[in-house]
Amino acid sequence: MGKIYAEVLSKIKPAPAEQKQVRKITKAFLAALNSKLKDAKAILGGSGAKDTWLAGNHDVDVFVLFDYKKYSERSMDLSDLLETALKKAFPAIKLRRVHGSRDYFQLVYTHLNLEVIPILKITQAEQAKNITDVSPLHSLWVNKHARGLKDEIRLAKQFLKAQNIYGAESYLMGLSGYVVEILIAYYGSFAKLLKAGQKWKMKDVIDAGKQYPKKDALFHLNRSKTQSPLIVIDPVDKSRNAAAALSLEKFQLLQKKAWEYLARPDISFFEKKKIDLDVLKKEVESKKKNVLFMSIIPLLGKEDVVGTKLVKVFEFLRGKLVLFSILKAGWGWENGKEALFYFILAKKELPYSEIRTGPPLKLKEHVDNFKKEHPDNFVKEGKIYAKVKVPYPKLEDAVKVLMKEKYVLEKIQKVNKIEIV
Repeated sequence: MGKIYAEVLSKIKPAPAEQKQVRKITKAFLAALNSKLKDAKAILGGSGAKDTWLAGNHDVDVFVLFDYKKYSERSMDLSDLLETALKKAFPAIKLRRVHGSRDYFQLVYTHLNLEVIPILKITQAEQAKNITDVSPLHSLWVNKHARGLKDEIRLAKQFLKAQNIYGAESYLMGLSGYVVEILIAYYGSFAKLLKAGQKWKMKDVIDAGKQYPKKDALFHLNRSKTQSPLIVIDPVDKSRNAAAALSLEKFQLLQKKAWEYLARPDISFFEKKKIDLDVLKKEVESKKKNVLFMSIIPLLGKEDVVGTKLVKVFEFLRGKLVLFSILKAGWGWENGKEALFYFILAKKELPYSEIRTGPPLKLKEHVDNFKKEHPDNFVKEGKIYAKVKVPYPKLEDAVKVLMKEKYVLEKIQKVNKIEIV
């Protein structure tokens, strides 16, 4: 495995030149913003502050810490104060205000994508007025408890990204970067995390900060925070399950991929497979199956909201296309880009009519209603049946109709391309 890890790290660990450039740009941004702030200070946050970021990822979090004594009772004013300072510091840069429990800002500075988040400067989680107030405490904990494990964290992040298990957003329902950092600090390495992950049971508790007596966490935590299959106690906030977003599907997928990788280690487990129409065509060519491929322009807005709407459209289509015998389906989207959906189907065309089963004859009222709805009916073995016309037997026609449904149209900007092979 050592060779695999070395090769992966050579690709995902930022080279000294990249690190130097990002540090230089970030330092300049912070200096410019801090010159316009009063009773507040901008600092680097997220994976940049923890040195756990991956090469080529130029999304940077900046936290602006406002004086607690002065602003703890004016928490909702922080976004407006920050907006004024940003406009003064960067008058020529387009600023996007993102609405949330406390509004934050997105902008592009040179080639970095920055999120600038206003928070209160606190020393313990109990002081927080908003969940984001705790974020700098996360960085302090990770830098203290995972000091020599930054490359192990990078390996874990890349593995989870490649397997679509990374990200706590509601449309991803995987593990956040912070949870990965906690888990690596707790287990000590990427390999040990995978070995432990194979054996996790439902509702297992990971308490890296030793916040609770052994096996006591589930008793103390609010039930709403223990719905996820894995409970990871936030080491700086014992009331919080940091893995609350993790779905059962992603939990089981993590265990499956951990088992597969440890059984047969291969660098391909760290390589994210892009959705490619040509690859899909080759996949179905020998099997004589069909591919429905779609590219969709998503709505503009907050990533979590936009992503959730895309998931709903994908699941809607999957439910409606089940008659065409879906063998495999998937989707992919990166914020700021088009979304790609694909379905591999056994059928491209359905019979023009189907037999629909009605109620038993003894249920006279229901039988009468069935007859009214389906005039072309017949009786067989004590039950009524009807011959019903299939509204859209051809896949092409069915997809066109589905994409004009109000449910779909209100969740996407437009359909860029539909291709059926």
